[in-house]
Amino acid sequence: MKFYDCTTAPSPRRVRIFAAEKGIELDTVQVDLANGEQFGAEFRQINPDCAVPVLELDDGTRLSEVVAICQYLEGQQAEPALFGRTLVERALVTMWNIKIEQQGFLAVQEAFRNAAKGLKQHAITGPRQFSQIPELAERGRERIHLFLEKLDGQLADKPCIAGENFSIADISAMVVVDFVGWIKIGIPEDALHLARWYESVSSRPSATA
Repeated sequence: MKFYDCTTAPSPRRVRIFAAEKGIELDTVQVDLANGEQFGAEFRQINPDCAVPVLELDDGTRLSEVVAICQYLEGQQAEPALFGRTLVERALVTMWNIKIEQQGFLAVQEAFRNAAKGLKQHAITGPRQFSQIPELAERGRERIHLFLEKLDGQLADKPCIAGENFSIADISAMVVVDFVGWIKIGIPEDALHLARWYESVSSRPSATA
């Protein structure tokens, strides 16, 4: 397998953490996003969406979405189970991971990509250019505050996002919380449950992957 990565980007970090939890070592190729390598002809052949991560399998199959890559790795190494063990737990993990992507990641992307000076024509990830809309940056920041409040409430009576066990939902949420720091928003002072959880998950060895 060959893993196309960028150490500074949030999305491939989710895969690196997932693989580290599994004890899976990935043969990694760094893609220089800062200098636009993802838009070059060579990388477009690997992923026409011009984004990382991408996992290239030994037979040439390429997986280019975080959850798809993690599901493949889960199939390669069952333990620890990071998509849940029971039918209900798997459903809850999937549900919360989707909520985190839609309400967390997309909110931060909206706020960051519509305000960062270096992304004036790249407000949306991908091969086409889209101009920034400042109002969307502001809306994204509002959505982030609502999302952090939601996570704090979810963690009020459970140790992990989807219940008792650490899962891909915790990985995704931790990366979102760190991503929020890019726009200088931190965990609210009154979000005690979120702060307790974040201290726990960010101290796991895999968090530095």
